[in-house]
Amino acid sequence: MKLKVLPASVANMIAAGEVVQRPASVVKELMENAVDAGASQVSVIISDAGRTLIQVIDNGCGMSPSDAVVCFERHATSKIAAAEDLTNILSYGFRGEALASIAAVAEVTLKTRRAEDETATQVVTCPDGTMKTSNVSAPVGSSFAVRNLFYNTPARRKFLKSDNVEFKHILDEFTRVAVTRPKTGFSLSHNGREIFVLKPAKSLKFRILDLCGSNVAEDMVDVATDTSVVKMNGFVGRPDAARKTAGNQFFFVNGRYFRSAYFHKAVMKAYEEMMVEGMIPSYFIFLETNPENVDVNIHPAKTEIKFEDDSLIFQVICAGIRETLGRNSFKASIDFEAGSAADLPQLGKSFAEYRGDMGCPQVAVDNSYNPFDQPAAEFFVESSASRFTDRSDNYGKLFEDRMLQDFRAMTVQGRFIITPVASGLMVIHIRRAQERILYEKFLKALSGNGHVSQTALFPVSIQVGVSEMILLENNGPLLHNLGFDIVHEGSDSIRVNAVPEGFSCKEGEVRAMMDELLLILSEDNGVSLPELMTQKMALKFAAMKSSSSETVESGVRAQNLVDTLFACDNAEFTPEGKRIVCIIGTDELNSKFN
Repeated sequence: MKLKVLPASVANMIAAGEVVQRPASVVKELMENAVDAGASQVSVIISDAGRTLIQVIDNGCGMSPSDAVVCFERHATSKIAAAEDLTNILSYGFRGEALASIAAVAEVTLKTRRAEDETATQVVTCPDGTMKTSNVSAPVGSSFAVRNLFYNTPARRKFLKSDNVEFKHILDEFTRVAVTRPKTGFSLSHNGREIFVLKPAKSLKFRILDLCGSNVAEDMVDVATDTSVVKMNGFVGRPDAARKTAGNQFFFVNGRYFRSAYFHKAVMKAYEEMMVEGMIPSYFIFLETNPENVDVNIHPAKTEIKFEDDSLIFQVICAGIRETLGRNSFKASIDFEAGSAADLPQLGKSFAEYRGDMGCPQVAVDNSYNPFDQPAAEFFVESSASRFTDRSDNYGKLFEDRMLQDFRAMTVQGRFIITPVASGLMVIHIRRAQERILYEKFLKALSGNGHVSQTALFPVSIQVGVSEMILLENNGPLLHNLGFDIVHEGSDSIRVNAVPEGFSCKEGEVRAMMDELLLILSEDNGVSLPELMTQKMALKFAAMKSSSSETVESGVRAQNLVDTLFACDNAEFTPEGKRIVCIIGTDELNSKFN
C-alpha cells in the first residue's frame, strides 16, 4: 500500500472533529476568543440551536486586515512563541486551532476592526478553502457569523441531537464562560428570544444569581482555602438544598473551566453523612495555582486538565469544603443563652369562677343485672339478628364473601401478590406490575390520547434556573399530555397547578417530583425517532411514579392491581424485559411436603 499525504482541506475536516463536536463547541471557542480579546461586552446570537446560525459579537481589540486572514490558518496564535510558553498559559485559546476547525465545517463570515483603523475588514471563507476579503463598515471589535454547521459533513450533522438537547449544551458553555468574568457583560438570544442579558455584576455571587437563579445563589456559602500549592475559593451549596439533578457543578483553574470526576469525589466526600444518598450539591470551585503545575493541553477541547499533584489538591478541596460546612450551621439548634423562650400560660386566681362547677362524673350501677341470665341473652341475640337481617338476607355470607375475596389475592410483605390459579399459585411482583401499568398509561398519554390531571388544592411555587425554565417550556406539549399544568411565574419561578392522576399534590412531594422530572427531561436519550423517544419517556415516567406508589396491603387493592395488570397489552414483563409473573405449580407445592 502506497502512502500519500492528505489534502489540507481533508486534513482540516478531520482535525475539526476534535475541536468542533457540536454547535456548543463553536459557542465555547468564539466566546473564549472574545474574552481573550479584552471585550467588556459579548453577544451570542443563535438560530435553530446553532444549526443555522451561531454569531458572537464583541467590542474587544479587533484585528488588523492581515491578522483577519491569518487567524483562519491552523496554529495561528498570538499567545505562544516558544515551547516554554506552554507552561505559562493563563488565557483561553492558545493553539490556534479553533477558527481553522470551524471554517472547515461551516460557512464563516468575520467582520473586525481595531480602534486605529477607519474601516473594518470582512473575511468570508469558501468551501474550497479560499477566502474573500473586503472593506466594510463595522464598530470596533469582532463579529463571527457561523452558518450551516456541518453542511459539508452530512453524517456528522445527522448525529446531532434534538434542538432542545443541543441548545442545553449551548447554555452550559455560555454559563461556563460568563461565570468566570462577572465584570463582563454577556447576552444570549435564541431564535429571536432573549435568554440572558447579563450586565457587569458587582461580584461573582451576583453573576451566579443572574445565571442560575435566586434558588441557587441564596443556598450557597463562601468557601476559601489558601495553601502553598493551590488557592481555593468560591461557593458551595447547603446540604439540605442538594438535588437529584446534576447541574451547577463547576470547577475552574486559573479562570478556565474543566471537568474532573476525581475532584467531584472530593466534594462528595466532604458532604458525607450530611445529605441523603443520591443527592448532588451545587458548587462553584475556583482554583488558582502556578501555571507550571497544570497541563491544560491534554484534551482538544481543553476541558480536561492534569495537575502535577492531583491527590494533594483532592485533600485541599475536601478539607476546605468540610471546614466551611462545619463553620456554617445548617441544622436547627437550641440557644440555651436566649432569654426569650416561650412562656407557658398562667392560670389566674379567678379561673375557677368562670370555668363552672364541673364536679365529678356520676356512675349509676344496676346491681341486679346478670349478663348470663337466659332471657337477657336471648333478647340480645334476637335483637342483633333482627337488626342485621334488615340489612342483608344472609348475615353469614357477608363475611364469607370478604374472606373469599381476600383469599383470591393476598399480599406478602407488601412486595408480592399471591393468587390461586388452576395450575397452582400465581406470584406477582407488585413494583414491576405497577411499572408495567404506568408505562402503558403514560405511553397512551404521550401518544396524544390525553391523561387525567389532578388539580392541587394549593398550587406549589418552585424556583428554578433559566435553563430549567427553558427545558420545561420546550417540553410543554409533552407535559400537558401527561397531565401536568405548569405555568411560568416570574423570571426564575414556576407554579405547578396540577399533576397527573395518582401523583401526590403535597408540596414536598411535588418539589421532589419536579426534581425527578427535570432530570428526565435533561437526559440525552440518544434517540430522535418520535416513537422510540415516546417509549423512552414513558418508561422513565413509569419508573418515577412506581418508586413512590402507595403500598398494596389489602386483598381488595391486590385484586384490583391484578385485574388492571392483566388488562395491559403485556402482563408478563416490564418494559425493560424483567419478569412480572411466575407460576408455582401444584407438583412443586407437593414436593415441599415430601
